[in-house]
This record gives sequence, structure tokens and C-alpha cells, in this order.
Amino acid sequence: MTATLNIHMSSCLFCRIVSGEITATIVHQDEQLVAFQDINPQAPMHLLVVPRRHIANLNDLTEEDDAIVGNMVRLAADLAKLRGHSEGGYRTVLNCNANAGQTVFHIHLHVLGGRRFLWPPG
Repeated sequence: MTATLNIHMSSCLFCRIVSGEITATIVHQDEQLVAFQDINPQAPMHLLVVPRRHIANLNDLTEEDDAIVGNMVRLAADLAKLRGHSEGGYRTVLNCNANAGQTVFHIHLHVLGGRRFLWPPG
């Protein structure tokens, strides 16, 4: 199982960004999380917050991951505030699996701001 997990992680785009193997515009990193600019931004501010540890999707979260998810959300709020979007508003999105729009199977929180968003999303 460990060999399979390592093979999957070595092919995971976000694991490769976290490890520094692939270059990204990093805006924050700490022991648990890395945040970087999305390469295909859907708003003037479009950041991704990812855990350093590979977790494929929300369905794979356990009770032990509660702190990671909480820290992801708190970091998103901090980054939006630092970029001047907390007062006007910003959106956070966690997609789970292909039908919801997840294209990279490493959990990631989208943080979008700088334009008006509609509801419901498309």
C-alpha cells in the first residue's frame, strides 16, 4: 500500500508543487499548508490552499484532519484580508470528485475575490 501511495503522490500535481518539484507562485507556506496562485484564475484573486500531506478528496478526510481543514479556512480568510478582499467579499470553494469540478485529486480550497460572484454557481 505504501508503494502505491508513493506512486500516486509522485504523480500528484499539488504534491509536486508542495515539494518544490514544480514551480508555482507561492503566497504562503508553513508546516501544514501551502497557498499559491491558480494558473487559470477565475477572478482577480484566485489562490489555492492545499495541505502538505496528500489527501485525495473530502471523502478521505478523517477526524484527525479537522485541524487541517480548519487551518485551511482560516488561512483563506487571512489571505483575502491581506489582499483587500475581506470587506467586499470573497468566495471559498472545496470541490469533491469529478462531477463537482475537482480536477486535481489533492484537496484544495479555492479562494476567489475581486469581482462579483453569482448564486447559484454554474
